[in-house]
Amino acid sequence: MEKMMMSRFKPHILMLLVQTGYTFLYFITEASFHHGLNTYVYITYRHFVATLVFLPFAYFLERKKRPKMTWLLFLEISVLAVLGVSLTLNLYFLSMNYTSPTFLASMVNTIASLTFVISVVLGLEKVDVWSLRGKAKIVGTLVSLGGVMTMTLFKGPKIQNISSALVQIHGNPHIHENWIKGSILTVASCLTLSVWYVMQAYTLRRYPAQLSLLTWMNFLGTLQSAVFAVIMEHKPIMWKIGFDVDFWCIMYSGVVASGLMIFVQMIVTEMKGPVFVTMFNPVTTIMVALLAYFVVGEKLYTGSIIGAVVVIVGLYLLLWGKDKDLEYAFKCHQDSNSVVDGESKNKSVVNDQRQQV
Repeated sequence: MEKMMMSRFKPHILMLLVQTGYTFLYFITEASFHHGLNTYVYITYRHFVATLVFLPFAYFLERKKRPKMTWLLFLEISVLAVLGVSLTLNLYFLSMNYTSPTFLASMVNTIASLTFVISVVLGLEKVDVWSLRGKAKIVGTLVSLGGVMTMTLFKGPKIQNISSALVQIHGNPHIHENWIKGSILTVASCLTLSVWYVMQAYTLRRYPAQLSLLTWMNFLGTLQSAVFAVIMEHKPIMWKIGFDVDFWCIMYSGVVASGLMIFVQMIVTEMKGPVFVTMFNPVTTIMVALLAYFVVGEKLYTGSIIGAVVVIVGLYLLLWGKDKDLEYAFKCHQDSNSVVDGESKNKSVVNDQRQQV
């Protein structure tokens, strides 16, 4: 019984750990950017570290499992690297210069709804609109999007901080100066990341070697980001990293965020699909909002709280609908097996009777 429970909730536990990792990523990257770390340089170094760390594991552990690389597959992985690494992250971390960690964590919740819609269009996700589970998935998607709109458009009264910030993040005085620009950049990054999740599910079918795919994406993402960084940043001094918060930010981001967490997401994507993976983003929203309020002393508004609650209700309606889909599919599978077993028994009885005759 315990094994069955662990097997059933293993994807849930893995995704909760991933979201915890993303929560710390928000704050360590914000601290580094305030310290002066260049966004383009950070993304390049981050994926270079991930490539170096995971290359040996991918090479030795997946030698027999890794499919042959073709030009078509290489092109497909290159597009994945653009969507999941160079383009998405450059848009995403640029938006951090104009908004806040809480806002970013909130907007990321749109990824689940966007991924769901794209998956339905492409046939990865099935929706029975006449069933209760199908209606729950549709309503959940609409409710979660409504919650995100609430967080974006309605601030409401500010909640008074209970105490002074435990951690002070000092930095660029021009930070958080253009909320509209930051919102556009964030939405664009969410859209490209949603496409990445769906495309990754397709690629894993043709290239079922998670570590190798992870390493290829990081390697190609490093090259793409390096070219973009050189174009955007001409000062060589910006590439110099000291043994300080910038160094630890790059190491954590490379090994944990671009390595372990993406690897775990690939495993869960194969088990549950891309929509399931994105459903756990509200966990990060809650954790970031709490830490930003209690630890960093960031302003918190009632609109953000109301919107976050609405988003979570919507996403877990969607999760409930998906769980019921799995139960329904399992029941249908059992029923079909029972029919096949019954037909086999009838055939064996007929054969026995024939032999007796």
